[in-house]
Amino acid sequence: MKKNSYKLFENTNSEQILQKLDEELKKRNESPFWSDKVVPFSEAILSVLLPLQEQKLLFTPEGLKVEVLTPELFLDWSDFLSLKSLAFTIAKSNEAKELLRTTLTKEECQQYEPIDLKLLGEYLSKYSVNLEYENLDFPIANYNLHQGVSNVIKSLL
Repeated sequence: MKKNSYKLFENTNSEQILQKLDEELKKRNESPFWSDKVVPFSEAILSVLLPLQEQKLLFTPEGLKVEVLTPELFLDWSDFLSLKSLAFTIAKSNEAKELLRTTLTKEECQQYEPIDLKLLGEYLSKYSVNLEYENLDFPIANYNLHQGVSNVIKSLL
């Protein structure tokens, strides 16, 4: 990862990260097909990861605690299956009023404040992810599409 990518994720907000991704897309003259998908996808991910970081409850897709959002962690969560899992984890945590499915301590999990899932939910629904039943699969074409989006994001970072 580029050193500038780490600086971008340090002490910044969603708008700054999204703006930088958009600028990089324009500089590289990416196909409009990818350009139209990268920013909304990134915005959906950040709408959950940044609030978790603010609460000092950020974790990996494997449930391990991490202190700061890095480009690698962002890319880990950009896997479409991981992102679906994140949506269900946060939804269940919102209901329970404590963070679930992580290795964080019970005390840390109880400090959890509910996170708005509107952006992430809308995004996943647009790509046929059933938000009521976690075990239902989504079309493999959508997974493949998002692997492509993740690859574009990786090249930008």
